[in-house]
Amino acid sequence: MTPITLDAVDRRILAHLQANARATTLELAQAAGLSPAQCNRRHRRLEELGLIGGYEARLAAPALGLHVVAFVNVVMERGHIRELSKFKALVGDLAQIQECYAVTGDSDYVMKVVARDLKSLSNFLMDTLMRTPGVQAVRSTVCLDEIKCTAALPVD
Repeated sequence: MTPITLDAVDRRILAHLQANARATTLELAQAAGLSPAQCNRRHRRLEELGLIGGYEARLAAPALGLHVVAFVNVVMERGHIRELSKFKALVGDLAQIQECYAVTGDSDYVMKVVARDLKSLSNFLMDTLMRTPGVQAVRSTVCLDEIKCTAALPVD
């Protein structure tokens, strides 16, 4: 894979889009120091290169009644490879799982889960996750306070 070379203008466009994905072409052009036409071409090029994975609205979890965030470590049974596709499909289907990563260390997976309250989290862990074929153990850590939550990547 050939590395993508970004100049300062590309980085300004990406930084501005991370801060405000709804920016108009004119706003983006002003932030990048380009004409709207030039900026539009650059913006499209960055999308075509795959540097912009998509655009989404970030919803406020508490406003939707989701007051609990937990990080869940999942340990799979030995030989879990047989159940891997089912596990991945389940993870993809469950809206309360926001993120899931295969990791090294004591756990096989770490996921970020949201829930309405502690009882809902407990029900999810006990009735859904622990009953998933291949899952041996689950350990959760409940978030007490959000200090920083961003999807923004360093572009400089």
